[in-house]
Amino acid sequence: MSDDARWFLRRPSAESAARLFALPYSGCGATMYRKWPRFIGDIEVVPIQLPGRENRFREESYKTYEALADDLVEVLLPYLDRPFGLFGHCGSALPGYETAVRLLERGCPMPTRLFISSQVAPHRGPHGRFLRMTDAELAEEVHQLIVELGGTPRPDLVELSLEILRADVETNKRYHPAEPTLLPCPITALGWDQDVEVDHRLMDSWADCGETTFRLLKGPHYRFMEAPDDLLDAFVADLTV
Repeated sequence: MSDDARWFLRRPSAESAARLFALPYSGCGATMYRKWPRFIGDIEVVPIQLPGRENRFREESYKTYEALADDLVEVLLPYLDRPFGLFGHCGSALPGYETAVRLLERGCPMPTRLFISSQVAPHRGPHGRFLRMTDAELAEEVHQLIVELGGTPRPDLVELSLEILRADVETNKRYHPAEPTLLPCPITALGWDQDVEVDHRLMDSWADCGETTFRLLKGPHYRFMEAPDDLLDAFVADLTV
């Protein structure tokens, strides 16, 4: 398997009109998007597999979003030959933003749209109760997340997932740009009306990072994993050109 192939559950199709690269939620791998359709109209959903999880669990997780973005840009470059978007929810929204920053700095093609779900702007963070949790408390969250994903929370699976989640939480803590980078690509900030993790009203500062459209969707923090219609409609509305 080539190095870049490890980053995808499946290689991006040459037939897609646009691509949506989806970064996995903290503590999770790319299979968390298994309930999402492969195509949303002509938009191909391309889940990204990060080191340290699932089929890449033997690899070391990234310690900074900057290092992750550096490598991710190199992997994605061959597939930025058509309109594309980046999507991240909560912790994974931040490396999505940092990847857009890296693309800008290197003069690469920019996203047609950056989709940020349930996360405050980077210069207002780090934010979230996970950042203050003990391992025991995080283990309980992992247990619940596995159930949300439709799995069985066996002790060994909880332990492995906790290790990944703790690494992701520590990486999140390290990320705090003093000033936002103004992106030339538009941003869609997606809040959730029942989200107790990140109040959608805290997302207003994404406007400091570029032209931002705010959308309030129905549901709690984890509802995005179910690929609800209002989320898919937002992708079509904001990524179709």
